[in-house]
Amino acid sequence: MAVALQLDPVQALTRDLKTASKTLTDDEARFLVDTYYILQGGRTRSDNQLRALAKNGEPGEVILWISGQCSTLERSLRHALDAYTKSHPMGAWMREIKGIGPVLSAGLLAHIDITKAAHVGHIYSFAGLAPGKVWKKGQKRPWNADLRKLCWLVGESFVKVSGKEDALYGRLYAEKKLQLVEQNEAGEFKEAAEHVLETKNIGKTTDAYKAYIKGKLPKAHVHARARRWTVKIFLAHLHQRWYEQHFNKPAPEPFPFAHLGHADKIEPPPFPE
Repeated sequence: MAVALQLDPVQALTRDLKTASKTLTDDEARFLVDTYYILQGGRTRSDNQLRALAKNGEPGEVILWISGQCSTLERSLRHALDAYTKSHPMGAWMREIKGIGPVLSAGLLAHIDITKAAHVGHIYSFAGLAPGKVWKKGQKRPWNADLRKLCWLVGESFVKVSGKEDALYGRLYAEKKLQLVEQNEAGEFKEAAEHVLETKNIGKTTDAYKAYIKGKLPKAHVHARARRWTVKIFLAHLHQRWYEQHFNKPAPEPFPFAHLGHADKIEPPPFPE
């Protein structure tokens, strides 16, 4: 027989605490972003457990309580991080980007120091997105793991909004993926596929191996390329607007445009009026 539990609820974020969130330090914001994703993971697991218990007709009061508390804390943390982004000059710009919510905005603002990023390449390197960056066993990680994860989440968020007309980066992802699929079918990535087979241990019974052995990239690899490209475009735009805002002068041109003669530059969204 199920027993009703009397458990104290977690206090939601008060108005005073929300006001205090505007003055969070970057270290505190990074901690709250990490905590948010930890809570989200715990709440997701408890929700899955609840569904499994419901199928078996078993009571899940404690797990239901845990899920509710995590949800309350998640909402409170989102409100706190939302207040933090509103207090940052670049917060207004990122809040206009479809797919970038308060948690991702706060994480990017707290991890990136524009005074240490004369070029967007510095951000790419710090986020583990620079070409040639390899982390070998026993060596110090050559990038910031938390920022790298945030960039992955940013990319996945753009994928989710790729069907929306007003989602600039979602649309860019969809267009880039279509281009990569066509190139892949034309065999333009044969060398890349051969390199993967030579350097990585791919199970011969996997769909990935079946694609690589034909000189093509598997669907997941194409998706990852398109997502990574889109994130780098977004970071280039973020750097340009942030540099302009902070230093009150034009940002240096990204390397491909400054030195390689590339002309297909995509201009970043303007600051909201």
